[in-house]
Amino acid sequence: MTQSTAPAAPNTDPVVAELLQSVVDVARAIFGAQAGSILLLDHQSFELVFQAVSGQGQEFLIGRRFPAGQGIAGWVAGSGEPMIVDDLRRSASFDRTVAESTGYVPDALMAAPLIHGDRVLGVLEVLDPAPASTRASLPELDLLALFARQAAVALRVAVDGSAAAAGADERDRAVRLLTEVQRLIGDRPDR
Repeated sequence: MTQSTAPAAPNTDPVVAELLQSVVDVARAIFGAQAGSILLLDHQSFELVFQAVSGQGQEFLIGRRFPAGQGIAGWVAGSGEPMIVDDLRRSASFDRTVAESTGYVPDALMAAPLIHGDRVLGVLEVLDPAPASTRASLPELDLLALFARQAAVALRVAVDGSAAAAGADERDRAVRLLTEVQRLIGDRPDR
C-alpha cells in the first residue's frame, strides 16, 4: 500500500468527526467490544492520531498521537492487512508502553486498515471484543475488513467535500460494500 496524501490529522471538520464516531460506535457494537478507535495516518509527521474513540478512553484520547511504525495499529497501517490477536500478552507486535500511556491495556484486539484505492488512511481498532470462542474466525476478520473498507470510502467522500464530489463508481462501490457488510452481520451465528 502506498502512503500518499490523506487527510491531515487531527481533522476538525464536524461532519468527518461525526462520521468517524458513528463508525467506531457501530464497530464496537457489532463485535461486543469494550472499546474501539479510529486512528488516522498523518502523512506529514508519519504518526497515527486518535480521531474517534468509543468506550474506554473516549474522554481524553482524541488528538493523541504516536509513531505510525509502533504497535499493532502501526503494523496494520504499514502492511495494509487486518489482524486479530486473542492474547496480547503473547504478541511481539503489541506495544504495551503505548497502550499503558492511553490508560487502557486490552487483552485482545482486532484491527483493520482504512484503505481507499491504494492509500492507507488509518486503522480501525476493536479492543477486547466478545469472547474468543465467538470471534476469532476468518468470517469475523472478513467482516471487520469489509466494515473498515466501507468506513474508508465514507471518510474519503466526507473529506472530499460531499457525496456529490464522489463519482458514480465510488458511490456504487460504497453501496456494494455496505450491502456485503449487512449480509455478513445478518449471517453471524450469534444473531
